[in-house]
Amino acid sequence: LALLFIFPVKLHGAESTRLRKVRAAFTSLAGSQAPPWIAKEAGLFKKHGLDVELVMLRGGVQGLNALFAGEVSFLQISGSTTVSAAVAGADSMIIATTVGTLVQSLVARPEIEKPEQLRGKAVGITHFGSVLDTGARLALRRLGLVPENDVTLLQIGGVESIVPAMQGNRVQAGILSYPAIIQAKKLGYRVLLDISSLGIPYASTGVSTRAKLIREDPETVRGYIAAQVEAIARMKRDKSFTVGVMSKYLRTSDREVLSETYEIFAEKYLMKVPLPTVQAVQPVLEEIAIRNPKAADQDPRNFFDDSFVRQLEASRFIESLYK
Repeated sequence: LALLFIFPVKLHGAESTRLRKVRAAFTSLAGSQAPPWIAKEAGLFKKHGLDVELVMLRGGVQGLNALFAGEVSFLQISGSTTVSAAVAGADSMIIATTVGTLVQSLVARPEIEKPEQLRGKAVGITHFGSVLDTGARLALRRLGLVPENDVTLLQIGGVESIVPAMQGNRVQAGILSYPAIIQAKKLGYRVLLDISSLGIPYASTGVSTRAKLIREDPETVRGYIAAQVEAIARMKRDKSFTVGVMSKYLRTSDREVLSETYEIFAEKYLMKVPLPTVQAVQPVLEEIAIRNPKAADQDPRNFFDDSFVRQLEASRFIESLYK
């Protein structure tokens, strides 16, 4: 298991004995992954009784492997990766959906002026089964192209590696999220399709864990979700703090990139009430069913537990964060 970097929480004295130790991971250097960064840097995990060690794992597949091995308890990850594993029989469960649509774009090198020019070319994604893989297939079909027939899908790894792959002409286009979309535009690359403009309900990014943990330690799950909900509220209220944290984790000081990433996620797409829904999980199953027929007749409710977010909403905890 390769840990790319770790942001340890330092505790002292009696405080450390009161907090439940938890290891959690985020799986991409993208603005959609920011809630646990904010929760850690603002002390919100501590506030909700948790001593969280936050690590980055490159991609959803590596993240799920760590989850199933018991090396992490929570993942910031796409719904498609979580549900795909569960359809195959793994113990993975969505407990919050923080971004409920695909905030991605199909971006091409400057010489690609029209979608049909992608025929015979390669489009970069992170990994097969990832949310960027989903976005690529959806975008290509929308543009009249058949994935893996008209256009090759090439696994690049981390989303931050796709733009360099385009620069080296290893791929001629890529599915990007923010801030990579901004960086690509600065290089003169073309947006062939803004997938987010389609407004498709989709469990794009959220929090996943194991059903085993939900059964055995619901208080830890409740505290983790409460911290993330409060982190989203802090993001929406405090641009200066949020941009500073994003700068640290995204490893950039480019104010334009940071400001636009903030506006896209904190102001627009991060959900105040990150409730997993049938409407957002059903399209995930439909996409998975194209490759795995076992997903076709599954009940979306089997793949998420909305009780923790519902409890926070019913208690007016979420409402109180915006007063």
